[in-house]
Amino acid sequence: MTIKEFAYSAQQHLEAQSGEKFKRTHIYELLAASFGYNSFAALCAESVVFQGKQASKNSSQHNLDLRQRCAELGYTSATADIVFAELPPLIAEQRLSIVNIPELISKLRGEFSYQNGYPESDADDYDDEIEDNAFFTQSDAEDHYYQDDLSAELLAGLELAAEKGNSQAHYAIALFLMPNPDSDQTPGSEYWYTQEQQGRVLIGVEKEWADEYVQSINNAQKFEFHLREAGRLGNEDALLDLAEHFDDPSFFEQSSNGENHDPLRVAEIAESLGRIHDIHEWLTKAAEAGDTEAMRRLIEEFDQDDLQRCWSWIYLAQLLDTDLMRDDYYAIHEDGSDYDDDVGGNMYMDGRDGIKLPPLSGDQDALVRQTAKALFEKMQ
Repeated sequence: MTIKEFAYSAQQHLEAQSGEKFKRTHIYELLAASFGYNSFAALCAESVVFQGKQASKNSSQHNLDLRQRCAELGYTSATADIVFAELPPLIAEQRLSIVNIPELISKLRGEFSYQNGYPESDADDYDDEIEDNAFFTQSDAEDHYYQDDLSAELLAGLELAAEKGNSQAHYAIALFLMPNPDSDQTPGSEYWYTQEQQGRVLIGVEKEWADEYVQSINNAQKFEFHLREAGRLGNEDALLDLAEHFDDPSFFEQSSNGENHDPLRVAEIAESLGRIHDIHEWLTKAAEAGDTEAMRRLIEEFDQDDLQRCWSWIYLAQLLDTDLMRDDYYAIHEDGSDYDDDVGGNMYMDGRDGIKLPPLSGDQDALVRQTAKALFEKMQ
């Protein structure tokens, strides 16, 4: 049942139970209130509605929201009582569920741990709708792409939202279809696909392998399409993924980009594209956030002509309990592993020299120390 079909069915049911006419648009608003949203537009902007294996749980606050929304729409308290009694069971009967798209994206981006297909440590902290309906697994049966056990229903809801220009829905779909770099296709699948393209009739496992390769091609094409659509609609995460996967520089060429990105990852992507200015910019952001390795690299590769700037990184690192001027050498085995006396054998040295800088004048040094202290306090 689509949301449109549900709204029509709920409208007929509520009218029959109350003897009062309901506008179809009001049914959508009451549905949104049942899930704790102030309006159906707000629900669609943040979440996707779909038929899950069970309905999302409604809290007592959601029930209060439903009553309040009835009053705001001009219905009497008697009618509100009927809506309160009849609408939630209808939602449960049709197993309507919602998933917050930003939370879904966060989980699809791997921002939590997996164990046997389920979150390792924070399952108890999920919203009820996520806990009930959006556990994600990594399925070899789906051509080594990330999928979840409700992908058909959830993807259908996301596709409807994407068709309406929701950039986050496009991005969520792209993440669903993003190739898993840790998995390889079945050996020989491309070969059997090529054989089938040349007219050979395949049966059995050869046919399965060829179909697997076709599915991987289709998924890759859909992944790129939805990622590009999300980027076109202004989704910065999608633009950054486009730079990483397709060497698309749009992320770096836009007039401004937000701060909600891992600066070291952005710097690495910029380096892969040969964008020296952007490497410098994002390494600086990483250093200002406290990354001492970024500070070392800025001193050695980018800020070497600005002595005061280099000393500010030295002093900031010291405030973070790291001495970039100290030599750092250690013993290793021939294979590069840390040296173990119990193993014995030839000993080699690895590591690096500490940074050496010309001294500053007294006034300059005091000013640079103040700059480093200000950066340190900003971090706190």
